[in-house]
Amino acid sequence: MAYLYEILTNTYLLVFVAILAPVLLSLRMYPVIIYLVKSKNLMDEPVDRSMHTAKTPTLGGVGMFISFSLTLITLGMLLGLSQADLIKLLSIVAASITLMFLGIKDDLMGLAPRKKFMIQILAALMVIVLTDVRIASCYGLLGLEELPYFASVAFSVFVFLALINAFNLIDGIDGLAGTIGIIVTATFGSFYLLNERYLMVIISFALIGALLGFLRFNLSTRRKIFMGDSGSMFIGFILAYQAISFLEFNATVVTPYTIAVAPIMAMAILSFPILDTVRVFIVRIAQKKSPFIADRNHIHHKLLDMGLSHKKATLTLGIINILAIALAFLIKDLYINLQLYLLVLVVPLLYFSPWLLFKPRSKKAKMQRKRTLATLRARLTNFLG
Repeated sequence: MAYLYEILTNTYLLVFVAILAPVLLSLRMYPVIIYLVKSKNLMDEPVDRSMHTAKTPTLGGVGMFISFSLTLITLGMLLGLSQADLIKLLSIVAASITLMFLGIKDDLMGLAPRKKFMIQILAALMVIVLTDVRIASCYGLLGLEELPYFASVAFSVFVFLALINAFNLIDGIDGLAGTIGIIVTATFGSFYLLNERYLMVIISFALIGALLGFLRFNLSTRRKIFMGDSGSMFIGFILAYQAISFLEFNATVVTPYTIAVAPIMAMAILSFPILDTVRVFIVRIAQKKSPFIADRNHIHHKLLDMGLSHKKATLTLGIINILAIALAFLIKDLYINLQLYLLVLVVPLLYFSPWLLFKPRSKKAKMQRKRTLATLRARLTNFLG
């Protein structure tokens, strides 16, 4: 055991094992899950707004959760984590199990938004209250500094709910939620690696392995599987935990690698799910619809309407997310509120840039492109005075 501990404290070997283990588990599990789902006819039925035309196995989130959890628990035991870190590990697994049951029921039977929110709040409170991982400071953003305890808990719950449901909303085309998840967790994981936070390192890179294993089948034409609500909510929860832990660490610890403007960096890292969710909610409310009614108004749907394939749309949005993160690094020495204004102005332009780069193929897409460009010009004119 001591020999294994010595090996795994080599951070690069730890990262390699954390990624490889869930990938290998996934390669064995998903064929079994696909077979069971098909044999029991637990398939995703295509509807009018669906991006697929044939019944497709769902519950891919189950495979992600199993491969992630087994890797996390095994490496956590071998590393000899402190009692505080072990409590965090157990709370993450317990909350993930809660969300997994919620997601499976939603995939198979459907659930009312109110019930989903109640269970999501319960899962969030498990880790916030039991481990005291919460957003305690706003770093002076918009003049806000330290938050009172109950305000801190309430805001942290809101962040969990927002990101869990944001990832649920962006899971609309093959590979998108998984690819964005890898970009986000790889960015947070690199930060934790530099700061030698071993629990967060194995959480981050085990999630990468679980997502790589899933994408191997999600992007397949012969043995395709969807992650379903169970998978998207699980990813959103783990990424929300990483983001809140990232904010908490930067507010309380000073190292050569801490970031003085952590909220701006976190928003840039999570820019795509945040922007897409806000945009879709605004559009639905403007159309006098419920913000929770599904439609085809997401950014990825607009890219498909322009003629891009699922893989090209996913790759495009992944590259833009990386550019948004790079932008946050470039401006990190500016005044924090100025960074916020720049992010709010530039990041939407980045995500809408495909309308400028790709030639639309249909008349509907061409008209939509003209309206988008006119809106962008008007907003830019107003911003510049």
